[in-house]
Amino acid sequence: MAARKDIDGSASVPEFYGKELRWKREEVGLTLEGAVGGSFYAPTYLSEIERGQRRMPEDLAHHVDRVLKTDGFFGRRCEDVRKAKRKGHAGYFERILEAEKHAKSIEEWCPTVAPGLLQIPDYARAVVQATHPLAPDDEVEEKVNARMSRARLFEDDHKIPAYWVILHESILRHPILPLERMAEQLDRIAALARRRRIVPQVLPWNSGPYPFMLGTAKIMTFPDAPPLAYTESLHSGDTIDDPALVEEYRKSYDLLRAAALPPEASLAMVEDAAEDYRNGKQAD
Repeated sequence: MAARKDIDGSASVPEFYGKELRWKREEVGLTLEGAVGGSFYAPTYLSEIERGQRRMPEDLAHHVDRVLKTDGFFGRRCEDVRKAKRKGHAGYFERILEAEKHAKSIEEWCPTVAPGLLQIPDYARAVVQATHPLAPDDEVEEKVNARMSRARLFEDDHKIPAYWVILHESILRHPILPLERMAEQLDRIAALARRRRIVPQVLPWNSGPYPFMLGTAKIMTFPDAPPLAYTESLHSGDTIDDPALVEEYRKSYDLLRAAALPPEASLAMVEDAAEDYRNGKQAD
């Protein structure tokens, strides 16, 4: 049996939290299975929290406090761990940033811009600069680099989530970059689809009323935890873990998917728009 690796509690806030959690669990003689028994989470989820690889959700923290009889310690401190920022990302996005790495499936609706996971650097830079017009160059580049790090999710051959994205047609028609660079952005989306890393659909501009006419949506499922939904506005984001509300987002997303073009037709539209930009044309 391989020796258990120690946790360096000085490395970061999540590692410190995880080390305290493991110490208390072992002090009372509980296994990982015993600690999560009665919750919606698998032992592997708690193990990754103990190693600082995941951050503690509030409902699991309160469950652990009850099981370990820690008088609310882990519930009070889990918010501190969530606030331990990673460079280049907004604090409200921390939970989703981590969740993307562990997701079994990700389904996303983007009505105005290409999703961060699919952006090329120039596109990401244009979006960041439009949102933060007074930000210094080093701050802009930090945000762009952070977004590009997220995009590496599709390069891991061993753990790629099933990713389904619905794009509004206006994203294809709105050249926020020079035409040649817009072609590269759409080529990126098409290439991931051709490599079977993603399934894109396009909602036509003339589709009439549709679900999610307000706001974005990201719905994620996991092999060892309940599903999450996430919606974002200009300077804030909301992570939703209430099962009933997540289910409502799920139903709305399914209706939106039914209104969008089929994947093959959508991919053809993306590639046609890229070719138009490459030929110096701006689509009507």
